[in-house]
Amino acid sequence: MASQKERPQTNNKSKSSRGTRGIGIVTASDSQERSLGQLHIYDGEGKGKSQAALGVVLRTIGLGICEKRRTRVLLLRFLKGPGRAYDEDAAIEALQNGFPHLIDQVRTGRGEFFTADESLPFDSQEARRGWDIAKGAIASELYSVVVLDELNPVLDLGLLDVQDVVHTLRNRPSGMEIIITGRAAPQEIVKVADLHSEMRAHRRPTKEQTNLTSVNSKGGIEIYTGEGKGKSTSALGKALQAIGRGISQDKSHRVLILQWLKGGSGYTEDAAIAALRESYPHLVDHLRSGRDAIVWRGQQKPIDYVEAERAWEIARAAIASGLYKTVILDELNPSVDLELLPVEPIVQTLLRKPAETEVIITGRCKHQPAYFDLASVHSEMVCHKHYAEQGVDLKRGVDY
Repeated sequence: MASQKERPQTNNKSKSSRGTRGIGIVTASDSQERSLGQLHIYDGEGKGKSQAALGVVLRTIGLGICEKRRTRVLLLRFLKGPGRAYDEDAAIEALQNGFPHLIDQVRTGRGEFFTADESLPFDSQEARRGWDIAKGAIASELYSVVVLDELNPVLDLGLLDVQDVVHTLRNRPSGMEIIITGRAAPQEIVKVADLHSEMRAHRRPTKEQTNLTSVNSKGGIEIYTGEGKGKSTSALGKALQAIGRGISQDKSHRVLILQWLKGGSGYTEDAAIAALRESYPHLVDHLRSGRDAIVWRGQQKPIDYVEAERAWEIARAAIASGLYKTVILDELNPSVDLELLPVEPIVQTLLRKPAETEVIITGRCKHQPAYFDLASVHSEMVCHKHYAEQGVDLKRGVDY
């Protein structure tokens, strides 16, 4: 596990390149961290795909802030034209408000859902317009991260030539990270991807199926679990969403991020949380707990129980208070799986939570605790492909 002290130093060539620009924005052509930026795909029927992409964007921007540089990002959204609100609108508003010179956004398409048989010439024109912008942005090397939101269903609908897309993606500039989201990723795209994470939806049980005395009817409980990438980044996307809703409504939407099993420093979310707290210092509270070590089953130490309980008491009080619109309980699942916390107090707290408070729970677990039955959203991240398995070095701000 890397720490902040182990951060690679930028070489002189990169410093010189940024210096000639004079504005401190890092682009794909400036990147010296690894020879080729990776191609991410977030796929599947479950929730969290666009949220995960936005979480990676926030993390990348946060690392740039920590290193006193700026990372430019393009958010290109297909099939998301005017006339309809989308879950990530508020999150993008928070990004643009907090980092106005770093985020460019383009929306294309119409707001209505349609099938391949219902597509119109307008849909093809809009898809082509969006793809032409994407190709130009990729070729320009002006961006270090390009998010192609809902490109997968555009290809599945036959609105773009898959081979043209594959060719462009294969020939992307060195150092540029590209993130593709949406259901039904074509195999041609999956084949050239470096990372493929599927968000698998789990349906909420009926009253007859659950062993709880009552089922939470308030909603606002989301769980992201599984072996794949995207759990904590989806949670960060929800934090952005809450802040953005507050901006649009001229209200204060406070967010609490609590992390278990993450004592010390150098964790995946550090840069993203730092970016949030810098831009929204009065809206984001953060607390981590645990040792700076991996806790294995059968090797738990007394301090592990103390730290887990300390964080839970803060979480319980925060949820009950109603002061926070969003409470993120990062790595709560493995803490329960390791028996560092009992399940029943968590269930009771979630059953009694204020209706306007949303709770986001993340982390892997072998055995699903009872509070999973309360979730209005349960997405399992399934890893089909990861570039770390191919010997590719991990990239700060994107992978850790």
